Amino acid sequence: MVHPEYSVEIVDAIATRMAWPAFERLLWNKRPRFYVTQVAAPTLTNDMHGVFLAKSVGARTVAFGTHTTPLPRETMERFPCLDLIIRGEPELTFKELVNALADDREDNFALERLSSIRGLVWRRGGDVIVNPDRPFISNLDDLPTPLHHLLPLDKYRAPMIKGPYTFIVTSRGCPAGCTFCIKHVNYQYSVRLRSAEKIQEELWVLQRLGIHNVHMYADLFTVNRDQVVGLCKLMIEQKIGLTWTCNSRVDYVDEEMLELMAKAGCNLISWGIESANEQILRKAAKGYRMEQAPRALTWARKHGIKNWGYFIIGLPGETVETIRETIDFAKKLPLDVALFHVAAPYPGTPFFFEVLENNWFRPGTQWEQVDMDKGTVLDYGGLKAEELEYWQKRAFREWAFRPGPILTFLKSINGPEVIKSALEIGIGSVKWALGKKEA
Repeated sequence: MVHPEYSVEIVDAIATRMAWPAFERLLWNKRPRFYVTQVAAPTLTNDMHGVFLAKSVGARTVAFGTHTTPLPRETMERFPCLDLIIRGEPELTFKELVNALADDREDNFALERLSSIRGLVWRRGGDVIVNPDRPFISNLDDLPTPLHHLLPLDKYRAPMIKGPYTFIVTSRGCPAGCTFCIKHVNYQYSVRLRSAEKIQEELWVLQRLGIHNVHMYADLFTVNRDQVVGLCKLMIEQKIGLTWTCNSRVDYVDEEMLELMAKAGCNLISWGIESANEQILRKAAKGYRMEQAPRALTWARKHGIKNWGYFIIGLPGETVETIRETIDFAKKLPLDVALFHVAAPYPGTPFFFEVLENNWFRPGTQWEQVDMDKGTVLDYGGLKAEELEYWQKRAFREWAFRPGPILTFLKSINGPEVIKSALEIGIGSVKWALGKKEA
């Protein structure tokens, strides 16, 4: 949104395996006027260390994301090195912010300009000022094509994907009411689509950059059937030759659409299945019927699309018996990959407020511990945190340590570039599932 008027650089320290000393040297070398970082609860301290380093070289520090949107005051008060927060959708707010501070003035006129920027959180003396919300961008086609060439595209590798890959945004928002979903924090429940033509234009940009594998990044990729069908037809007609993955819900697909998606290059769908217990699904407002899961996954496999299933251990109402139901259900489904998370009450979600109301947070919980990948902060009356973590690991062991999933993982190591990451993932997963800590 600010290019080409301003020079922009993107640093993906995870992909490039950049350590803090190298990152600090880069900051001193570049001395940026603005430092912008995305912030989530599990990475809060890490993200703010980057903010601290950027502030030390004189940058104005800006944060956005699913943690700062619901907790702007707390974040600003806890981290004095953070100058500004962008709540909600970031693009237009950031553009206005950069233009408002283009002359680097810090006088009353500059402060007056900040006060008029919707979606901005800023400091006036010792006070934290939260400006009114910014309306969502009504037409996502108005956004410019992302500068993919600034990313270290050659570093993006993953098992089950042959060659480098990257992401492309196809829509924002999801109408489903899942109480635990962090996606609603920024983009809520209204759905805004990019046109199939605009998506296809961006896909050609990626193809010309040598990227032939794409993940269609959306809160719910199949939210609009007409958009998906239109995009698939364009990809087929124009013979773009990409392989792509996406997410979906089992109640937002039909066999005809899945067949067309496969013909257009889709080779993997990740599904949010969560639980095998109807009552738990209803409490979490998941909104699908149990019979829809095996039907959708069977359709996908029939047409050559791999299935990746997500499950959550520890949603409200969970018992040992319902966990057992979910494990058995997962083993019966036609899945190529299954991941079992522990329910995480991310700030801003309905689940978070339910946990607060019922005092289910484990005493002394820190934001960085609210991480569905690493453990749990929940203590229910009938299931303590240690029990939930035990069942999470047991679920993974029972599903993964079988001939079929092991063979799938070995086949996913499809080139020398992914061997190291695949081995790290595999060894780390085995140690984690067996309860062994890293040395």
